[in-house]
Amino acid sequence: MKKPELLIPASSLEVLKTAVVFGADAVYIGGEAFGLRAKAKNFSPEEMAEGIRFAHERNAKVYVTANILAHNADLEGVRQYFTELKELKPDALIISDPAVFQIAKEVIPEVEIHISTQANNTNYGTFLFWHSLGAKRVVTARELSLEEIREIRRQIPADLEIETFVHGAMCISYSGRCLLSSFLAGRDANQGACTHPCRWKYYVMEESRPGEYMPVYENDRGTFLFNSRDLCMIGHIPELAEAGIDSFKVEGRMKTALYVATVARAYRLAIDDCFADPEGYRSRIPYYEEEVTRCTHRLYTTGFFFGRPNEETQIYESSTYVKGYTYLGMILGQNEQGLWRIEQRNKFSVGEEIEVMQPDGTDLTVRVRRITDKEGNVMESAPHPKQELYVDLGTNVQVYDILRRREN
Repeated sequence: MKKPELLIPASSLEVLKTAVVFGADAVYIGGEAFGLRAKAKNFSPEEMAEGIRFAHERNAKVYVTANILAHNADLEGVRQYFTELKELKPDALIISDPAVFQIAKEVIPEVEIHISTQANNTNYGTFLFWHSLGAKRVVTARELSLEEIREIRRQIPADLEIETFVHGAMCISYSGRCLLSSFLAGRDANQGACTHPCRWKYYVMEESRPGEYMPVYENDRGTFLFNSRDLCMIGHIPELAEAGIDSFKVEGRMKTALYVATVARAYRLAIDDCFADPEGYRSRIPYYEEEVTRCTHRLYTTGFFFGRPNEETQIYESSTYVKGYTYLGMILGQNEQGLWRIEQRNKFSVGEEIEVMQPDGTDLTVRVRRITDKEGNVMESAPHPKQELYVDLGTNVQVYDILRRREN
């Protein structure tokens, strides 16, 4: 079996660096336009250049999303955008629209093109079609089973790569092509502005009784009709690899550095263990499954991989996440006094015990001994707004370690 690539999302330069340090073989990011996460922070050209440099120095790749379903008014901007990307030298573009694909082939032919799940890639004929046009990789639709993926691998050339989502949010609509957001909120999911109406709570209104809203109850909190569990396949690495998947993709370009660090580290350890010591991997599956609960997540499911999902795939009683930890910040360096420089994200105080996540799988519990701002002024607590702080943690932590607080 071929060892698969671990592909991790990044919403910002901070999260890209986290993904690479915590085990990603590749990251996928969005620029300031033409991707399907318009509400993510996304990357300016300068940040993208820095992110690509950072990743390449550590033998990781960077893929840039341009996977909107384009309208007429988008096409000239796409051409200009690809002209700018040509100078930045990303490793691949992720595209779903045929017109955008053609522009990429004309403007930036030296860069690989990966076909997004948004193109609804559900059969080997579709894979062969994109391969004939020059695509290097095709991302499977989330609705495929492992057996369908195996059949695709049997029918396509060895040099055409298969990328598959193995972790993260599922979508109520076919490979993300959803009209609910446009219809209900006037924001087009296929242009990157989804409002996630599949997570909302709904009522029933009878036609002849306008204005009378009747709740639909699964329990006393109501029913969330479209709300899916999150995908998690960390306990099935051998089956995924055996099916011929070249790249394991994690969903989440709106997620925090804590989420990315947690999931990337867990999958990195699981993949490496699986290929180095298969028996050891199998014995450690409960550990990996516990690890991916140490960040904000919904309840987990294996999605469509083993056939049609059953009713346990949906979450009817709530649209909320399970939150076991809070992201406090990332360690970015050390000053002359030995205090660690961090980018603070949530409040913590002197005397508090917090956890330090390290890329090798180690978690340290430390006590905050001292906090100062960048001018050296002593503080009793780190206030909520994002700022640069210097902290005495009393231990040998490292740059790019993640600080978190256990909440339960």
